[in-house]
Amino acid sequence: MAQNCLKCLKYTMCIVNFLCFMCGTAVFGFGVFLMLNTKVSALIPTLSSLNLANTLFITGIIITCVSFLGFLGALKENRCLLITFFILLFILMLVELTVACLLLVYESKIDRFLKQDLTQSLVNSKESAKGGNSTINKDDWDIIQTTFQCCGIHNTSDWKDKVPKSCCPKSQCGSTEKPVYWNAGCYNKLKVWFEDNFLVTGVGVIVLCIIEVLGMCFSMTLFCHISRSGLGYKL
Repeated sequence: MAQNCLKCLKYTMCIVNFLCFMCGTAVFGFGVFLMLNTKVSALIPTLSSLNLANTLFITGIIITCVSFLGFLGALKENRCLLITFFILLFILMLVELTVACLLLVYESKIDRFLKQDLTQSLVNSKESAKGGNSTINKDDWDIIQTTFQCCGIHNTSDWKDKVPKSCCPKSQCGSTEKPVYWNAGCYNKLKVWFEDNFLVTGVGVIVLCIIEVLGMCFSMTLFCHISRSGLGYKL
């Protein structure tokens, strides 16, 4: 009976880690796609290297590598790989919990930081437009303003006399009459969007931590069984 349970545990780990490996590969591929086809990287100049594409790219690599270790360790009943898988999951869970706590504790400071960076990004966009290189930040703001139906940080006055076409509906911008711009600022729109999705994000983090804890429990159980039976690679 015990052997059957351990076999079930072993193959469950293999299947789950294989699925995670495929998901990680998909995330990695999507990150590469965004890196090659989008330019949304300058909305937050201070953290320009941590844009969506790079974040997905790095996340995909981490998921792929960790899940591969778990899959191979369970399949080969390798103690070295299993304990490495356990340690990496533990470190990832600590990092996730630390980041979540920091976001909650320094929420107001992060809010001010993002507001200042968005302001700097808009200034850079206007300066690049004057210099004839309007594509530096233009694509970034066009995507945000079109997606959230907003204009500037607070309103259209942020752009002064250089209001882009993405600040108004396509039906209005294409007309010969004076275009009607969206009144809402992108800062408040983004803030509301994040607040609306805060619960979903929190639930996602909790579910992820539960999966990681289960993965650690499964790997340690299999590790202890291999140690007692004298099987697998010995540390």
